[in-house]
Amino acid sequence: MNVQDLLDDFEFLDDWEDRYRYVIELGRQLAPLAPEDRTPANKVNGCASQVWLATKVTPANSTSGQPILTFAGDSDAHIVRGLIAILFIVFSGKPADEIASLDVKKIFNQIGLDEHLSPQRSNGLISMVARIKTDAQKALAAVE
Repeated sequence: MNVQDLLDDFEFLDDWEDRYRYVIELGRQLAPLAPEDRTPANKVNGCASQVWLATKVTPANSTSGQPILTFAGDSDAHIVRGLIAILFIVFSGKPADEIASLDVKKIFNQIGLDEHLSPQRSNGLISMVARIKTDAQKALAAVE
């Protein structure tokens, strides 16, 4: 699934009850996080629930010129697992420079997440995005 598919799916759903169910379903589709990735280093601070994000950096090659980041993650909360899945649709498998510069707020606004998440979940989502962008910046710094 890509970002446009995600936006189309959210536009198709009429009310937020259906959209929340869809977010939860996206979370159910996440691959399980390996036990060895449930480390303090992978834990995301700033989230009310427990969240782990593991980042894999594929080194730059002559084709892309940029390292590619892929992510794995998990949470003990169903909605948060769904938010992680949305973040992976937006960010995972992309070059580090694209991740670092992507304006994810625009996508969240199109989905309506900015209006329908509790302040705690919004803060957690911001923390997850910050972590992903920091990992992208670290990958870029390692190339320079």
